[in-house]
Amino acid sequence: MFGKITKELFGKTQIGTPVFQYTLENQNGMIVKALNFGGIITNIWVKDKFGKYVDVVLGFDSLEEYEKLNHKYYFGAVIGRYANRIKNGQFKIDDTIYQLALNDGKNSLHGGIGGFHTKIFKTSTEITPYGPKLKLKYLSHDGEEGFPGNLLVNVIYTLTNNNELIIEYIAQTDKPTVVNLTQHSYFNLSGKGCIYDHKIQINADSYTPVDENLIPTGEIVPVENTPYDFKQPKTLGKMLEKIDYDVNFVLNKSKIAAVVSSLETGIKLEVSTTKPGIQLYTGNFLDNIIGKSGNVYKKHSGLCLETQYFPDSPNKKNFPNVILKKGDIYYHKTTFKFTVEQ
Repeated sequence: MFGKITKELFGKTQIGTPVFQYTLENQNGMIVKALNFGGIITNIWVKDKFGKYVDVVLGFDSLEEYEKLNHKYYFGAVIGRYANRIKNGQFKIDDTIYQLALNDGKNSLHGGIGGFHTKIFKTSTEITPYGPKLKLKYLSHDGEEGFPGNLLVNVIYTLTNNNELIIEYIAQTDKPTVVNLTQHSYFNLSGKGCIYDHKIQINADSYTPVDENLIPTGEIVPVENTPYDFKQPKTLGKMLEKIDYDVNFVLNKSKIAAVVSSLETGIKLEVSTTKPGIQLYTGNFLDNIIGKSGNVYKKHSGLCLETQYFPDSPNKKNFPNVILKKGDIYYHKTTFKFTVEQ
């Protein structure tokens, strides 16, 4: 028994397209639920130190709420074509300037108004010796949201029997374009309340400071003697008294990018990634919205760890290259591993 997968109707979109929820369960009883709409992860059920199941991600109970509100919160969604912000929604490839939709003040954020978080993915499932697997496929047409090139995207969720959620992103284009894909789950390892009792460690010696519009200045600055130094575990409550986090860290080459744990439940999350950056976002814009099971999500009710290229990289020559050319393959792998500390 390597796990199981079930499928059920979750709802219909405003234009009547059926949306399905897939439940992946491994041989330990850990459960991940995801939609073919936006690739949204709706639930991650993990056992805590008392053996009780805890749902460790934020979300909504209905498709209607995801459709209506996820352009603002992006709960659990696959983000693309470009995760994070692009200044003025503009970038240049060769001699052509491309203009994207502006959906974050003067900036383009998370792929624009009709980013991947709004799309219906084609799906297939497989039970592997490692655990159940959900494959999501989407063709983003040339010009969608202003991006050049037809981009074929595959996102694969594998729930392993080691209690890892492995996410793989693969993309190919027929014309040079920019690509930066990530996952936007908000984690609360206590399952409720705020994240103040969470301890976090990020293996990054540097970060990319931002201006008042949350666009990187282009500098790469050491974290030492700043509120961004998480090289040793720190309790978030103390840090959030000083600052709200929505910033990209430049990861070291260590195997583990970040570790978060809840004092209350003992649940620990380790994040590893093939990408050079991770965005820590502490739910600063959550404004008393009603989430799953009537839970009220307020500021700091969850945190995101978005593995990625750096924000606004298309406009920063000293940042990693994010241009994907015809014949090349974009590949990105991130692992979320759950364990329990007694």
